[in-house]
Amino acid sequence: MTKQQYVTIKGTKDGLVLRLDDKCAYSDMIAELRRKVEEDGLEGLAEVQVHTGSRYCNEEELREIMNAIHDSPNLRVSKIQSDVITMEECNRKVLENQSETYIGIVRSGQVVQAEGDLVVIGDVNPNGRVVAAGSIYVLGRLKGIAHAGSSGNTKAVIAASWLEATHLIIADKMETMTDELTILSEQPEMECAYLHPNGFIAIDRLQELRILRPGLSSFKGGS
Repeated sequence: MTKQQYVTIKGTKDGLVLRLDDKCAYSDMIAELRRKVEEDGLEGLAEVQVHTGSRYCNEEELREIMNAIHDSPNLRVSKIQSDVITMEECNRKVLENQSETYIGIVRSGQVVQAEGDLVVIGDVNPNGRVVAAGSIYVLGRLKGIAHAGSSGNTKAVIAASWLEATHLIIADKMETMTDELTILSEQPEMECAYLHPNGFIAIDRLQELRILRPGLSSFKGGS
């Protein structure tokens, strides 16, 4: 019977990836890590990325893992990656996945903000501003400023029944609506703005949103 490995090492072009079993006892994992480091048989210096998976490690345990690896003169930890998130990060993700609805006109000088997605049922007038950590959906004319993904969410989108915004901002990228872009707003189709993989804000018909951002939909079922 093959003995279960608590520590697996894989070579990549950027160095070594060291995965630590997150279900075994910590003492078993750290003991195996020390044994493998002692018999690494490497020449030269190798960068090591450590993946701890779903195991929570406190600062003392992280130091012990790093020291165990650094006992080898050939290994240096470049990064420690964990799938465990803090309560603060968890709460932020919950807020970002919620949506808030504003009914009415967003007037000039007014700012409407949301911690998650923002749905505006009404127009956003020139110099009015709508800001959301998630996506923004305007069921009306968007003539002012829209900032989606304000906390850094690059997958956020801006959608409107009639897109005439003066400025579109997604995460930290901003697009001033030039004459070339406002031509799109003369078409009757609903439109959406999203961050293109090349780093600029692109505009397309709203029908394309399900292809551009399939993860936005949480509805199950239908035919």
